[in-house]
Amino acid sequence: MNLAVQKSEARALGERLLDRIGNTPLLRMERIAADLHGVQILGKAEWFNPGGSVKDRAASTIVRNAQRSGALHGRSLLDSTSGNTGIAYAMLGAALKFPVTLCMPTNVSPERKQILHAYGANIIWTDPAEGSDGAIRKAQELAAAQPARYLYVDQYSNDANWRAHYEGTANEIWRETEGRITHFVATLGTSGTFVGTARRLKELNPKIECISLQPDSPFHGLEGLKHMATAIVPKIYDPTLAARDLGISTEAAYDMVRRMAREEGLLLGISSGAALVGCMTVAKELAQKNREAVIVTIFPDSGDKYLSERFWTE
Repeated sequence: MNLAVQKSEARALGERLLDRIGNTPLLRMERIAADLHGVQILGKAEWFNPGGSVKDRAASTIVRNAQRSGALHGRSLLDSTSGNTGIAYAMLGAALKFPVTLCMPTNVSPERKQILHAYGANIIWTDPAEGSDGAIRKAQELAAAQPARYLYVDQYSNDANWRAHYEGTANEIWRETEGRITHFVATLGTSGTFVGTARRLKELNPKIECISLQPDSPFHGLEGLKHMATAIVPKIYDPTLAARDLGISTEAAYDMVRRMAREEGLLLGISSGAALVGCMTVAKELAQKNREAVIVTIFPDSGDKYLSERFWTE
């Protein structure tokens, strides 16, 4: 057989799973914004990442840094999570062969629990009444007690979190909108998505208005989001990047998720619904002023992890 043919046959085909992280599609909202003349609403469909959420971006950057430094060698990666970052870590651990231990509230959706079990992650359940803060405290406790066993990567304080969006998400948005983006709207959890993306977009065009969103109450059903006034504030959070901060109600997010499924054919997760509620608030204000705008948001995940929730039929 010809040597060139042998080499061609030996060459690996297809793509590596982890090469699919990032470069997610930017979807245009057709019907929901139809009456808002001159205003476009676009959303990054982050469920196209292999782990199914925007958290693949930060998790992969955090893991890459830990592996390069050698800090992960011989230890289990440890972090607190409300679900999506944990799923991303678990996927990466399975693919790259390192153990993963996660602290998370017991009230996360059954779908998230099943996914984490499928990937083989070790889960330490925490009090749902304490929310994500309780999971953070448990992770801190474990890391302090057994530093040789656990590498606590702490997504809430890890600069690799926001840098993943500074280097990736923001530049994708700039390219996909041909530099026409006027407003960036995103929810706050760890705050990494908002901080990294807003920071880079403001460098590309200081006129871009960046608007953060958070639950309007300490007691809410917006899984993964933080009410900053009453929660442990992430060290990476930079409130100065936001021109405005809007409170979003759980009920409004649920209503939007149902509406998007039936009007746009998009099955969105709860935080994605919250993001769209914020976008619509901003869009209506701009339309009333007869201002043209290109509003971009992040859809952190799809609705497939929440199908067991009652709000779909309420």
